[in-house]
Amino acid sequence: MTSTAWIVLWYGTISALATGLGAIPFIFIKKVGKRTTGFFSAMAAGLMAGASFGLLQEAADMNKLKMIIGFLAGIVFIGMINLSVHYFKKKKLQVEDEGEIFQRLSRQFGNNMTTTLLLIIIMTAHSAAEGIGIGTSFGGTVRFGVLMSIAIAIHNIPEGLAISAVMVKNGNSWLKAALWSIFTSIPQPLLAVPAYLFVATFKPYVPVGLAFAGGAMIWLVFSEIAPEAAEEIGGEKAATITTLSIAVMLLIQYFL
Repeated sequence: MTSTAWIVLWYGTISALATGLGAIPFIFIKKVGKRTTGFFSAMAAGLMAGASFGLLQEAADMNKLKMIIGFLAGIVFIGMINLSVHYFKKKKLQVEDEGEIFQRLSRQFGNNMTTTLLLIIIMTAHSAAEGIGIGTSFGGTVRFGVLMSIAIAIHNIPEGLAISAVMVKNGNSWLKAALWSIFTSIPQPLLAVPAYLFVATFKPYVPVGLAFAGGAMIWLVFSEIAPEAAEEIGGEKAATITTLSIAVMLLIQYFL
């Protein structure tokens, strides 16, 4: 690889690691009761919704038609994944080995395995789009690529917080939440280098990828996370926390 490609890999890795910083608050939060879990559910819903709006806007600025295609594809994709997960859980798979797989997933992700698993799938798809964004930004100048990577890294911290909030409230430790948060961002360094080396090939797909992740996250917010928050702390409190969290994420995106 060229020297710039190594720089791309380095900054893509830093961006991925930054996602794990979102789990830091949970080092100090030892007890997670029903009110606490409801608060974190509402906060996670707001952060994810805010991130989704930013992704859709960015995709629309690039190409409105590709944004719509990616948005609809994201909703259909995550909806099918959700139906598949619920179907296999309901059928209990009737196959011993596959049944063991779901039991292991349940132990790994805690009390609400479906929501957590869907969240990890969505955030990983989201990170793939961001990895391509990092790589293509270095196709301009190194300085622009570095600034874009730093912006994405800072943006990843509240995303890691959203992931960690869902995982911790479902019974996982802060360390496991941090590791899974970083795992969802692994596509960033993996795709950043190929996107840089073949920028002309990857660049047309950036708006589709961004909108795909945005649509999938919006679906999860309204299908799983926001209803859980409303059930745990009441609709008015959940709506207030979610709205404020959306505003925080939009402010972060504005300043970046």
